[in-house]
Amino acid sequence: MFPHKVYEGPGFEQRLRLVEQAVAQEPRFSVAASDRGLFAEIAEELAGSYAAATRLLFVCGRDAAERIVNWDYGEAGAFPKMLERFELLVAARGGEYAPPAEMRARIHPLRLGENCDSISATEVRRRIAAGLPWEHLVPESIVAHVRELYAGKAPQP
Repeated sequence: MFPHKVYEGPGFEQRLRLVEQAVAQEPRFSVAASDRGLFAEIAEELAGSYAAATRLLFVCGRDAAERIVNWDYGEAGAFPKMLERFELLVAARGGEYAPPAEMRARIHPLRLGENCDSISATEVRRRIAAGLPWEHLVPESIVAHVRELYAGKAPQP
């Protein structure tokens, strides 16, 4: 969850539980929470929890990658230097992301199945509020929990 984004509906703990449930059967993934805002700060915080050889990859959409890469961090070359500590996996949301040439070794496309670029939590909440099918958009392991969180409520995007 990003500190610059407004969230409505389920709180942080509830959203964190959904993510934990979604990846519980995938041994390559781990879930951690941080109140830090920049990926570099989060990577620094995680350094003490993982072996030095652990590869940290943060997942984001194309829209977020564009903001992150082009953000004014206050000094020239700050973001490429941050990428020494982590990598980005970027999902095509509204188009493929083409990272700057000097960052291509650390920013990778996240290959999703067909018709996945429009899947988002916002779309799931919109469909629930409209009474449309949504279950196919989330992992089966969290369908019941999502139903529980939004039962009788009109979730906000």
